Amino acid sequence: MRMPEKRHSLYGLRVSGIMGEGNVAGINVREVVLDILLELEKSEEYSNVLIAAALDKYDYLDGKEKAFIKRVCEGTIERRIQIDYVLDQYSKTPVTKMKPLIRALLRMGVYQLLFMEHIPSAAVCNEAVKLAKKRRFQQLQGYVNGVLRTVDREKKRIVYPDREKDLEGWLSVRYSMPPWLVAHLSGAYGQEACEKTSEAFLERRAVCVRLDEDLTDQERKTLLTAWEDAGVQVAEHPYLSYAVEIQKATGIRRLDGYTEGRFAVQDVSSMLVVEAAGIRPGDTVIDVCAAPGGKALHAAGKLQGTGQVIACDVSPYKTAKIEENRARLGLQNVTVRVQDARERNEGLVGKADILLADVPCSGLGVIGHKQDIKYRVTAESLREIEELQRSIIANVIDYIKPGGILMYSTCTMNPGENERMVEWICESFGLERVSMEKDMPEKLKKEAGQGMIQLLPGIHEADGFFFAKLKKRENLT
Repeated sequence: MRMPEKRHSLYGLRVSGIMGEGNVAGINVREVVLDILLELEKSEEYSNVLIAAALDKYDYLDGKEKAFIKRVCEGTIERRIQIDYVLDQYSKTPVTKMKPLIRALLRMGVYQLLFMEHIPSAAVCNEAVKLAKKRRFQQLQGYVNGVLRTVDREKKRIVYPDREKDLEGWLSVRYSMPPWLVAHLSGAYGQEACEKTSEAFLERRAVCVRLDEDLTDQERKTLLTAWEDAGVQVAEHPYLSYAVEIQKATGIRRLDGYTEGRFAVQDVSSMLVVEAAGIRPGDTVIDVCAAPGGKALHAAGKLQGTGQVIACDVSPYKTAKIEENRARLGLQNVTVRVQDARERNEGLVGKADILLADVPCSGLGVIGHKQDIKYRVTAESLREIEELQRSIIANVIDYIKPGGILMYSTCTMNPGENERMVEWICESFGLERVSMEKDMPEKLKKEAGQGMIQLLPGIHEADGFFFAKLKKRENLT
């Protein structure tokens, strides 16, 4: 296929490319952003999925153009509350009353004006006006132009909530966090932790990968050097020697060692769960909510070719992801099964030395990766997810052998899903917390003594994550 012809014009100019059956179409990168934002309003899909699909569709675009699409989409979403606060000051029509297309157009325009200073303001305003006209909102061209030019003119004088008089209001607008979530985090962990976590959610995060622990020192050095030579920023994680953070990679699959299974993408918080489990050669490990397979495959590596890992998830789509990664990593002691954790499997009863239960949760700990979580989760939905978690645990608890271990984990920050859930599990099923201190890195040992850890972004160097180590008593009376 003939390579597309392009004119390098990042900020709203047209890019020619071949699409479909040889049809030539001009692509306006801002229009791509607009379409993603509009789709997000009516779709249940997460923004990272929509952005990835768009970048795949327009893969022929210049790297800077694709970076622009990603940056403006992600930024407009993650800063939405602050952007809407500003728009409501300078627009006669409240954000909630705007036409969806105009609302999306103004949001992305304000994001560029406030947070992308290297882009000429005139380009932001002019391109927004052109898009309004192209989408048949000619009658609102003047309105769009007026609002954006006013924001640009007044951006150094915008009045935000008073931090001293209304700290929670200030935190909500400053970090684009829903008021209920600010109150929730402040109540659970304190206002200082709430601010640090909210700030961390807005920071650009490195991708964390788990290196094969069997790599020799020379193999590890050769691999990391190859990445650095390719322009990737590499930093060893302070928690685990085989955890590495990378930035500026053009694609994970393109990195040296990917095809050969030398590493897997996995956050360090997830790795810590497997470290804490105390897996020994010959163990049977059952992961009841395994996709995409990070912990299950990490556990298989810990077994050094012995024992077995049974990795289960609810659908063929999810188990296919596990199987893909299992094959790439060359692990033979893993069995992948379609198995709904809410449905009891008698064949698994009493089989697990280690039961991994990374249960469905509200996901508040990974807002930094999926910004739209904070707009979808509500205080009411937290209670609903707790009921689902209880039903799963009640169903799988008998899979654990007497004396076996349950590693309970979530990627959220909510005592109802975490600490209080652990209390319920222990009281209901006769489990007891086990210290994880000896298996944790130095920086976490002090917190690990009680058998559970709550990681908070901005305070810990990891996603928001909770895990607990619980032992099933040998003899229950």
